[in-house]
Amino acid sequence: MISIRKKEHRQLIKNISLVVLLFFLVQVVHSQEKKEQPNVILILVDDQGYGDIAALGNPYIKTPNLDDLHATSARFTDYHVNPTCAPTRAALLTGHNANRTGVWHTINGRSLLLERETTMAQIFKENGYVTSMFGKWHLGDNYPFRPQDKGFDEVLSHGGGGMEQTMDYWDNDYFDDMYIHNGELKKYEGYCTDIWFNEAIKYIEANKNKPFFCYLPTNAAHSPYFVSDEFSEPYQDNENIPLPAFYGMISNIDKNVGKLMDYLKKSDILDNTIIVFMTDNGTAQGARVEGHRLDGFVKKGYNSGMRGIKASKYEGGHRVPLFLHWKNGGITVGKDIDELTAHYDVLPTLVELCDLKTNPDIKFDGQSLVPLLNDDNSEFKDRIVITNSQRTEIPEPWRRTSLMQGKWRLIDGVELYDLNKDPEQRNNIADQHPERIKEYKAAYDEWWNDLAPGYEDIPRMIVGHEAENPAKLYCHDWHTTGDSPWHQRHIRTAYIDNGYWLLKVQETGTYEVKLRRWPEETKLALNAKAPLRPAIPGTSVSESKESIALNIEKARLKVQGFDKTISVDPTQEYVQFTVELTQGDASLQTWFTLDTEETLGAYFVSLEKL
Repeated sequence: MISIRKKEHRQLIKNISLVVLLFFLVQVVHSQEKKEQPNVILILVDDQGYGDIAALGNPYIKTPNLDDLHATSARFTDYHVNPTCAPTRAALLTGHNANRTGVWHTINGRSLLLERETTMAQIFKENGYVTSMFGKWHLGDNYPFRPQDKGFDEVLSHGGGGMEQTMDYWDNDYFDDMYIHNGELKKYEGYCTDIWFNEAIKYIEANKNKPFFCYLPTNAAHSPYFVSDEFSEPYQDNENIPLPAFYGMISNIDKNVGKLMDYLKKSDILDNTIIVFMTDNGTAQGARVEGHRLDGFVKKGYNSGMRGIKASKYEGGHRVPLFLHWKNGGITVGKDIDELTAHYDVLPTLVELCDLKTNPDIKFDGQSLVPLLNDDNSEFKDRIVITNSQRTEIPEPWRRTSLMQGKWRLIDGVELYDLNKDPEQRNNIADQHPERIKEYKAAYDEWWNDLAPGYEDIPRMIVGHEAENPAKLYCHDWHTTGDSPWHQRHIRTAYIDNGYWLLKVQETGTYEVKLRRWPEETKLALNAKAPLRPAIPGTSVSESKESIALNIEKARLKVQGFDKTISVDPTQEYVQFTVELTQGDASLQTWFTLDTEETLGAYFVSLEKL
């Protein structure tokens, strides 16, 4: 009896051991299968143009690490984005034309990505990737538009479209600043770009045994042009360089790209990692133009022979570099690809390279670039790409538009250029090609009619939701006929304007609404003057603008059926209202009345469901 039980016991132990072994082997195989999926690192640099890289012909700038990446990548030499920040990001992350996503401006509530849009991060996450973002988002600072709402597991970012902008932590200056880490403010020591790359490396190291998607959108080299003298000094005293600090910021980015690549090599991660490098629009300060401040011909600096700079409808506003490197995918040798391509092609390309599954309802405006990587350009020969810069409440046909096919460019429907013969777009030859103009206008009308119905879909910030309560509203997102106050200098200097926010009330209930002139973190009274932000020795950080005090006497709040004006105690930080809101859409507007009878909107508002 005892002998039988011992045998049964031994057999049971063997069976358990076998099950454990099989489980372990399955996990190993599963882990190996996962590891075979390529990692992806997408680096997006702000305001660096095609000509702001030494390997692309710039004789003044030093970018050794970007040059090395260029030498071992597929280089798309006719690659186009939108001429400004937020629209490019929307198109890049969704594979849709920016206008389709609801993002055709950088302010005025038109930089908010429509809730229905699916991002690159969401697709990677649904396919088992860990997802992270370090740097500039600029597609909405409120629920449901934040990066953590759109598929990113790990998020480290500043507010708004750049440091010193309205949503950014007050007086951030690129050095030792407050950033938002997974929804919470946290202090970081060091220079912003160094922090983005350092934290990205830490996160990759912690997740290197899983497939990862890492999005690295730097806020540099966007204004303000703050950088250590160590990086800007090599460019001083050169009359050909418009702004040494701008090149210094790019040199710092270059150093960080080198640091990232060294880490990936030493950690044996690089071979199976797809590296994508690109920028979000034409150069901001690498060239100066004559005539029109955006659209003129270069008179100083370097811009690869292109007309226009950032925000221009001409080539220099929207043609940017795109490098793609992946050793395990056979992309390790410098190779120029000259076909017409665009930002909304990147997501469908990564979907194919990484063999990602997507919702069948998603129809990309872009197309995969894999055929071009394999020397097949048959699907690209007659392709038309359209980019525009609307910067208005409702898009208008042909507003600051470039329609492109091959090397032909139709600008605003009236100017035609052949870049093969006229790369600087100096000679309008529209009158010589009436049939081509007619054909292009018909293609544009078809494109416009496809997009136009979506212009009625308005992004709305959601209030009273557990994901963000209280919700903080910023004047950057006012809907207004002018330019909403998007920069902290506008707050300091008492920018006079007003606008309204478009909201969706999640739940019916009682809400506490606070109106502020200064952001909450300053703890400043309504009638206070903000202290100066000091300059930082050894850097290009300068003293901030002197602020102006406002003598606010009354405050008014209008939302849904509520409309009330009350007297103000100007020594308090905010004016408070308690309102009953009903579930559904809402428009909210505020007024501060000054002792001069002049009115302006409250720059900062919070809504908390009680």
